[in-house]
Amino acid sequence: MSRVPGWLGRLGAGLTEMGDRLNARRAQAEEDDDFGGDGDFGRSNGIDRSGMDSADTPAASTANGNGTPPQPPSPASDTLVGAPAPAARPDPAAAVPWGMRVAAEAGWRLLVLAGTVWVLMRVISAVQLVVLAFVAALLITALLQPTVARLRRYGVPRGLATALTATLGFVVMGLVGWFVVWQVMENIDNLSTQIQDGIDELQRWLLNSPFHVTEDQIKDIAKSLREAVGANTDEITSAGLEGVTVIVEALTGILLTMFSTLFLLYDGKRIWQWTLKLVPAAARPGVAGAGPRAWRTLTAYVRGTVIVALIDAIFIGLGIFFLDVPMAVPLAVFIFLFAFIPLVGAVVSGALAVVVALVTQGVFTAVMALLVVLAVQQIEGHILQPFILGRAVRVHPLAVVLSVAAGGMVAGIGGAVVAVPLVAVTNTVVGYLRSYSQEPALRTSPVPRGATATGVAPVEHRPPS
Repeated sequence: MSRVPGWLGRLGAGLTEMGDRLNARRAQAEEDDDFGGDGDFGRSNGIDRSGMDSADTPAASTANGNGTPPQPPSPASDTLVGAPAPAARPDPAAAVPWGMRVAAEAGWRLLVLAGTVWVLMRVISAVQLVVLAFVAALLITALLQPTVARLRRYGVPRGLATALTATLGFVVMGLVGWFVVWQVMENIDNLSTQIQDGIDELQRWLLNSPFHVTEDQIKDIAKSLREAVGANTDEITSAGLEGVTVIVEALTGILLTMFSTLFLLYDGKRIWQWTLKLVPAAARPGVAGAGPRAWRTLTAYVRGTVIVALIDAIFIGLGIFFLDVPMAVPLAVFIFLFAFIPLVGAVVSGALAVVVALVTQGVFTAVMALLVVLAVQQIEGHILQPFILGRAVRVHPLAVVLSVAAGGMVAGIGGAVVAVPLVAVTNTVVGYLRSYSQEPALRTSPVPRGATATGVAPVEHRPPS
């Protein structure tokens, strides 16, 4: 019994020594972590693990001798001894490459825009007649609105100025349409006879040409044409029956265009102010500044196109008239109307004049008519359009061709007519909104000094009108 206190003292001293060693190793491990050390704890501390185990063995055996089982090592003690901690997994978004993330962000936004455009096109196709009538009213209003403004400056009341301008404009357009129909109906019999003579002359030329075309081949072609016409008789008849529906739709569109034009001429400013109220307040100043600029672009386009089309019709009409081509006046009117379809309309109307000259007057007259058409169109494209239209409605030829093709596919001739002014207006609006969004950054940017200031052009900031 007298030896029990000494044994307890030695056991306590051994446990205290173990605690001191563990604390020293913990401090050393923390210090190694702070300095980026990743070596084994026992080696970095200069302590042999086997020595520690042998030193701890007497205490452990003493404990076992007391009948107390040894405690299993805890996970914390394993970590302290030097086992590396498991590395944390990176954020999944950070693991995706930057280029792929940018492509994904742009991709879903493009999908949203494509879906919006698709829905908008479906809605427009459902009310295509109303949309085309309203767009035609906008074009006519852009043509007539300067006349209303001039009458208002002379003191004419708004209602009277609107009524006079609209009546005069609709009368002129009606007379043009009536004149075209009258000339076609007046000369259709003579034209059919001349076309038949031209076909016979073409047949004789093919027989004597170096292409070695035989008379049997020509008869086979004529027979195939007659069979094709006979086989499609039912379709032609159904198309004639559908012509009644087309006439009704055309009359409806004309009435909608007339009423829309009247209201736009009379109350266009208040209609625009009401439309601005539908725009969010944050975007309203920019839209309010883009609207007048878009309207000036549309007005310049319509007025310039009318002048250019009139010059084309007059000079090409005079050329084919002096070449003794039949229906020179109706062809000139067709050239005027087709000029509202940029590039494509000029080619189609010029080809029509050349074909009529070919089948009625022969190859020489057709070649001369082709030269006249090409000369007038070259003067139009390189002199008239840049001088009359100016920079306000400058659109790249590729954009013109693609927009006309897309407009024709979506809405036929009407879509081809309104495609280019729509692109021109969109170009103006986008350019203004881009410059408007950059104005705050330019105002808050530091003023350049020294040599840098000499290379920076002065920027004048004006509030949007």
